[in-house]
Amino acid sequence: MDTGMRKWGQPYLTREAFSLFSERMGDQILMILALDENDPIAGALNFIGSDVLYGRYWGCKREKRFLHFELCYYQAIDAAIERGLGTVEAGAQGSHKLARGYAPVETYSAHWIADPGFRDAVADFLEREREGVSVEQMFLDQRTPFKKTTSQKN
Repeated sequence: MDTGMRKWGQPYLTREAFSLFSERMGDQILMILALDENDPIAGALNFIGSDVLYGRYWGCKREKRFLHFELCYYQAIDAAIERGLGTVEAGAQGSHKLARGYAPVETYSAHWIADPGFRDAVADFLEREREGVSVEQMFLDQRTPFKKTTSQKN
């Protein structure tokens, strides 16, 4: 709730949402918590797919250096390996993810926009944005921490 309050002005994951997650898809949820003594101070909510762990929500009551990366990336990777999942999808955005082993990948979003004028404006923007995103993805692909392979012609 704290993250929602600070970033978006209101929490959108309510207590009721967590109850519904538990009730309807409890076996597809992985909540990774950081505890200080027995007091939860941070958490990362993940959704378990057939071969993917989707990391989606992070929140904390108290900032601790590197805790976000420990819960959202390193613990998620460990959990995915333990469950035999092939991919950890850490969500869109963030060149800071490169150093943690997450190469950029395209993400998709599906929205229905009721107002035709606004829908056209968004479509126009997205058409132009695709080129910029493509250029940025190529730029970031060259900066991953992984060994680069080159093909050699004989």
